[in-house]
Amino acid sequence: MRIAVIGAGLSGLLAARDLRRAGHDVVVVDKGGGVGGRMATRRIGDAVLDHGAQFFTVRSDLFATEVDEWLANGVAREWCHGFADIDGHLRYMGVGGMTSIAKYLARDADVRLGVTVSQLDFNSMSGEWRITATTRQGDDVDLIADATVVTAPLPQTFAILGSVADDIPGSIRDIEYDPTLCLLATLKRQVPVSESGALQSPDDVFSFVCDNVRKGTSTTPSMTFHVEPVLSASHYDRPDDDVHALLLEHVTRYIAHDDIDESQLKKWRFATPRRTHSESCWTHPHIPLVLAGDAFDGPRMEGAALSGIAAAAALS
Repeated sequence: MRIAVIGAGLSGLLAARDLRRAGHDVVVVDKGGGVGGRMATRRIGDAVLDHGAQFFTVRSDLFATEVDEWLANGVAREWCHGFADIDGHLRYMGVGGMTSIAKYLARDADVRLGVTVSQLDFNSMSGEWRITATTRQGDDVDLIADATVVTAPLPQTFAILGSVADDIPGSIRDIEYDPTLCLLATLKRQVPVSESGALQSPDDVFSFVCDNVRKGTSTTPSMTFHVEPVLSASHYDRPDDDVHALLLEHVTRYIAHDDIDESQLKKWRFATPRRTHSESCWTHPHIPLVLAGDAFDGPRMEGAALSGIAAAAALS
């Protein structure tokens, strides 16, 4: 079959890989400028900072098999067994940034970046999907597929499915997401925060604080600050300059303003689903459509991975 995968995050890339292995002709479309979705790594000068997912754990044999491949190919490595305290769950990270894992998975795929899908239409007469999209340059894109896998956050998914969205169960339609505000800062000197290089939920403002040098992502002093969900939601729609200034005030708990060389604000509107669907993916009962992503098998990277694998299996 000709299969379109919407979204080049972990779910979409693993779904595309397994579908290609099953002999299908697969194209992956993503509105972003790079693969990985929230497995996002950014360079500021010589500094390398993860500003989306910071790490992942392994809880299942199936995901362990995937991670073993990443380790063997040098795109992932062990980080630590905990942050402020040792809790026994080994944390893994991408080598040189979390995006390295996504780039590895996308290496043989037909991935089309900077393409925003505006509409998915299914023609019941021909049994085909028409994907209507636009490039960043404003060029129109039309793709035809026999089946479609959508791994975008659910609100974005509903927006492009048109009347087909009405067929999706309410238990899925009601899933909401928490946003995350993120401040990235390059520093004039390294400021240690913990033995591992990170703190999880250290105070009432930040859900994660990371020294990227200690983590091993960057050789240039830099830090990543994720804001906790309630505060992120309350400030998300404020002007970016105001939010940036507010976060700079809060980071003085960890670094002095004089130590900051450059800082940037990043925003994730659909960072974490507040709950997840009970199944690994959802397959339309009458037309070749599968929904997948971290809202289906858990908000961690493992859940997203297992959902993508399940989506491919549903079409194979």
